[in-house]
Amino acid sequence: MPETKGLLERLNGGETIIVAEGYIFAFERLCYVQAGPFVPEVVVEHPELVRQMYRDFVRAGSDVVQALTYYAHRSKMSLVSRADDLEKANRLALKMAREVADETGTLMCGDICNTGQYTPGDDAKTALIKDMFKEQVEWAAEEGADFIVAETLVNLGEAMLALQAIKMYGKAFDSDSEG
Repeated sequence: MPETKGLLERLNGGETIIVAEGYIFAFERLCYVQAGPFVPEVVVEHPELVRQMYRDFVRAGSDVVQALTYYAHRSKMSLVSRADDLEKANRLALKMAREVADETGTLMCGDICNTGQYTPGDDAKTALIKDMFKEQVEWAAEEGADFIVAETLVNLGEAMLALQAIKMYGKAFDSDSEG
């Protein structure tokens, strides 16, 4: 199988990149994710379903397999007494996404999201958020993410913390490189 072109190579070549996902809501409708906390415990409990949904999204036209790590951070996992599954859930979601991306010739990205903890000026919460982003970004980089997205960050301060973590610990892109 030929090597997959990277994100920037595709974008610089004028390609449109479709990143389709909605795993949390799809699994919630199927009763595998609890409405309210929307924590992706399905990754640990039913990995075969997650792998299949990754394939389904590629079949539907996604150029990227986005790992189901949305809300798989320390704060949310604790809400459903799954903090002990944190690293396992993240790494498993990322490994499966990498496998499906390799099978299908698509890209794979890691995902971090809002924490629900951000309070401007609260240094203790800022430190907690930095730690949550750091561990998720490091796991994504270690599991071979082609890039990392940060999504649903409604507060600029938290968005900047996410960007900082991606640049420091993961895959940061500039005009000269893809990694």
